[in-house]
Amino acid sequence: MKKILLIYNPNSGTRKSARYLSQVLEIFLSHGFTATALPTLQRGDGKKYVIEYGASHDIVVAMGGDGTYNEVVSGLIDSGLDSPLGYIPAGSTNDFAVSMGLSKNIPHAAEDICSGTPVPVDCGLFNDRSFTYVACFGAFAKASYDTPQDIKNHLGHLAYVLSGAATIPDIRPIHARVTVDGKLYEGNYLFGAVSNSTSMGGILKLKPEDVDLSDGLFELMLVKDSQDIIEIGDLVRAAAIQDYSNTSMLTFIEGKHFEFEIPEAVDWSLDGEYQKGVRNVHIENKHNVIHLIKKAGR
Repeated sequence: MKKILLIYNPNSGTRKSARYLSQVLEIFLSHGFTATALPTLQRGDGKKYVIEYGASHDIVVAMGGDGTYNEVVSGLIDSGLDSPLGYIPAGSTNDFAVSMGLSKNIPHAAEDICSGTPVPVDCGLFNDRSFTYVACFGAFAKASYDTPQDIKNHLGHLAYVLSGAATIPDIRPIHARVTVDGKLYEGNYLFGAVSNSTSMGGILKLKPEDVDLSDGLFELMLVKDSQDIIEIGDLVRAAAIQDYSNTSMLTFIEGKHFEFEIPEAVDWSLDGEYQKGVRNVHIENKHNVIHLIKKAGR
């Protein structure tokens, strides 16, 4: 029998991982897999479990939110394992799962892992820390890691919207120099994100045709500071229709290597988790380092 290492977060989302655990294990068993299930009890457990036990299993599965997925991916990368990876989304927003077209129905997602095929997916490196789909700073970024878990559980992505709105009076422009594959951009920005996703916090969305999760490139979005009501209106309309080509407030660039010179006090969010800010940040695309199991046709 092939062996699955199932790493689940019992507190993610509406605690769906814990409620569906026995059903997921039954699905794996019915398809001829044995499974070891390990709960994450504190930050870093997911990565630790992969490093300690991943090599003795044929497939590694993360069940939880984007933070759980991030930890499991970090464990695979840091340990050098190329094991197929399954993801059962059970968090509040599941941005990365939405981008990949994974089922949000937990039993269906478990079935898909048993019958699916690994596909290559890019990941990112933020200095020496891995991330899977977004590194961002500025307006609303704090909401992703600062919103209490119980509020996320009850309100889902609306919690991010409400928490982000509460920070609007405190939003200040951030002066940054950003070099993308050798080309310099400089300005005062309200928000910046390097992403490999069609959705960020359920708020900022990109069209699927604008994002390829395995092309070796990330998308950079920089929202400049502006007091011009016309420019602001253009940005709101652009966000509503997911077409950012005609707004002067936003810079949209694809690239592989990103260098940020930014005030040290500016903290970041990596896949919705807190990352302390430093003055110089290097972000690069790690091409096809993960092999995510996906059901054909999704």
